[in-house]
Amino acid sequence: MATGLIPIRRVVTGNDERGRSRVVWDGPAPNSYPGPIEGRGHTDLWVWYDKVPLLSGERDDGTLPYDFPGPALGGHLRIIHAAKYPDNLDPAKNPAIEPMHEPTAAPSRRRWDRGRGMHKTETVDYGIVLSGERELVLDDGTLLMKAGDIVCQIGAWHQWASPREECLMAFDMIGTCFVDGPSGLAQGNDKVIHPDPNLKLPDGVKPARRIVTIDTEDGKGSLVSDGPAPDVRFDPARPGFASARLWVTDSYPAGMVFESLQSPHTIEPPAEGTVCRVVTFPPDDVWKGKVGSAEVQAFFSAMGSPGASTYSPSAPHPYMQKTRTADFCFVLEGEITLVLDTEEVNLARGDVAILRGANHAWSNRTGNPAVLSISSHDGA
Repeated sequence: MATGLIPIRRVVTGNDERGRSRVVWDGPAPNSYPGPIEGRGHTDLWVWYDKVPLLSGERDDGTLPYDFPGPALGGHLRIIHAAKYPDNLDPAKNPAIEPMHEPTAAPSRRRWDRGRGMHKTETVDYGIVLSGERELVLDDGTLLMKAGDIVCQIGAWHQWASPREECLMAFDMIGTCFVDGPSGLAQGNDKVIHPDPNLKLPDGVKPARRIVTIDTEDGKGSLVSDGPAPDVRFDPARPGFASARLWVTDSYPAGMVFESLQSPHTIEPPAEGTVCRVVTFPPDDVWKGKVGSAEVQAFFSAMGSPGASTYSPSAPHPYMQKTRTADFCFVLEGEITLVLDTEEVNLARGDVAILRGANHAWSNRTGNPAVLSISSHDGA
């Protein structure tokens, strides 16, 4: 375990010889890399080299090597540890930060830099602030991101700054393809979907902030939208439940588009695609004993995934579900229990669960809502 970085607890599931979901690894993610400044660096969580992550096997794919920004035909999941800038640091005089220059390509040819930390990668990224705050710097402005905020970075020029507070930020980086070479401009003219101004969220549910960035001009990273996630679903049987969908990729390579939520709403991603959601789970006590087969089936049907439910009166939880997906789950607020076929795991804020085709449910046994960011990838 590297020193100088906060250990990241990572829970990874698999299946036993009878096909029952279980925990394979539970402990600090093994691949941490401290940077030149104390408290700065990154921790790798998962890597995949093909279009979709593998859902079986005993290999820990969090230990696979890769060259940033990740495999050209796959992707990778990591957490950035961004320490607060030292009080006496003058960024203009920092020898570790190169001056501004014309865009240059990295050896991988999938990353471009132009100095001062401004860069772009041939990826679609879900960037999730887990704790603290971080500044997202674009060519047309700077945004302050706080815990729970998510940016959908569609191959845009950008840089990061942590002038006031340290930050942990997860990045799910998915390979795309710039059809116009290094320009990496937006394709198509899909209209941005905005939230219904009359939508009222249930008590205890906070809006999920969605930021979308993309290049609309050569060499200019631009803000497309910034506001509450516009596609939110509820469960009448569980007052206080909300699932906010933020972005979808429906192919590999991932599309370079202005908007993706015009696709049908489902829990499961499209073939060779992904879906990013923020889910709020109310305490079980508000619905426990009031939910049966009809309520569960109504929920999964409303979510566009009726086949995901594995409901059984004898199951350990009524909302047990199983999909052919690799689910990258980050606890943003509260505490929650991951219910599997063979065991249960208690998770707290900052913990990460990687579910590989697992039959599972989420149980909130506390008195407060629990909030998770879940990025689901079609799996093999």
